[in-house]
Amino acid sequence: MIVRNWMKANPETVTGDTLVLVAKRMLIENNLRFMPVVDDGCLRGIVTRASCLRAAEHVSRGQDPHEFDYFANKLTVKDLMVRRPATVNVNDTMEHCLRRGQDEGLSQFPVLEGDELVGIVSASEIFSLAARVLGAWESWSGVTLSPMIITKGVMPEIAKIIDDTGASLQSMFTVDENGGDLKKVILRFQTNEFDDVVTALEDAGYTLLEACPEVQSNGGTLQ
Repeated sequence: MIVRNWMKANPETVTGDTLVLVAKRMLIENNLRFMPVVDDGCLRGIVTRASCLRAAEHVSRGQDPHEFDYFANKLTVKDLMVRRPATVNVNDTMEHCLRRGQDEGLSQFPVLEGDELVGIVSASEIFSLAARVLGAWESWSGVTLSPMIITKGVMPEIAKIIDDTGASLQSMFTVDENGGDLKKVILRFQTNEFDDVVTALEDAGYTLLEACPEVQSNGGTLQ
């Protein structure tokens, strides 16, 4: 999964000379957590909604007319922005973004192609990716198998078990168990005989951690 295909392209941007008051309004009206700061076609930093709100709160709490005048008419984005922010390349993988976000405690990245800003990846794009991987807008049945070591042939064997019951396998992926060698196996499939799938997996020696007979795309209600 490549960043180019999941990023938000052509994001809202501001210049370093934009008033913080204006940037704050743009961030709130567009429901954004941050905006890239671009001057002369180059990324100079990012300005966050949190920093703009903190500045506004400081002025409001102080009730100093001089501070309010400075905030309203002189305080600019370049005074608050995060300089030299962490970025990703348009051809990086989304897995790379997720790993960096976890390792560095970041929830957003400007996306560059060469030196040009072409998009952003933020928590919104990550949620969208996760929702699609997990089939949030689809109807499905599913099971999660208890953590195991995945050796050669295990995944094809599990897929064949599902197929032999007459079910239609939609997706199969693994999740690390606390970063170790053990992995949970998550299966999504369509079937009219859910109990047959469960029985076949158990008869083959697999232990079920979770079982969802049917999840509807209109709200994820277990049936």
